[in-house]
Amino acid sequence: MADGSMAGSVSLKGKVSEEEWRARVELAALYRLAALYGWDDMIYTHISARVPGPEHHFLINPYGVWFDEMTASALVKIDTDGNILDETPYHINAAGFTIHSAVHMNREDAHYVMHLHTDQGAAVAAQKEGLLPLTQHSLIVLPRLTYHDYEGVAVNLDERERLVNDLGPTSNLMILRNHGTLALGQTAGECWNGMFYLERACKMQVMALSAGRENVLLSPVPARREASNLARRAGPGGSLAWPGALRKLERESPGYDA
Repeated sequence: MADGSMAGSVSLKGKVSEEEWRARVELAALYRLAALYGWDDMIYTHISARVPGPEHHFLINPYGVWFDEMTASALVKIDTDGNILDETPYHINAAGFTIHSAVHMNREDAHYVMHLHTDQGAAVAAQKEGLLPLTQHSLIVLPRLTYHDYEGVAVNLDERERLVNDLGPTSNLMILRNHGTLALGQTAGECWNGMFYLERACKMQVMALSAGRENVLLSPVPARREASNLARRAGPGGSLAWPGALRKLERESPGYDA
């Protein structure tokens, strides 16, 4: 599939449950949004969703389809071991599901999981101090942020336990050191909102540090505490911004819901 023409060519609407179709549409929207904001890495990195229901089934991208051509019908349904469950012309990057399966299986609230390799996210992931309390965006992110040390390409299933331990029971944002960023959410909107703030905070830090570490102004400690308390009270957010994100897709990248 050199040109991506097969992506979503056979619609699954009406052939899967309404709940699964809704999850497919929202996951495809996350892929399109990541591309729209320049956060994709060709066919690499992944965004996944848990299929509603008692089975431990998940949706993930077909390997080889670019994010800006992703559709609800093209997404591949798999189990916790990455086995493909339904007939599809595609295969998946099993190594890519190592990180996602760890989060999905161990956090009941992880209905959507997004992992990226953006320039700014990877840049901050390579900085010793990690994300600094430089901006209001970073102060919103920091109370919900954890870190996981780099162990190489995620093909070792043993890494899943360490990653989950580092993520903890309540964090919904993570920096994978020397690697990239990760966000999870109970809804697609929560996942998107968390990643949006994390990526913006990383971009702002990279820009600020162009002046040199000695020339940046860290936020005052009392302001950090106030922002942290506010962020905890507000929760992950996303419910207000998500409908607007979908409207933006309808204007600029239609067809994701096919």
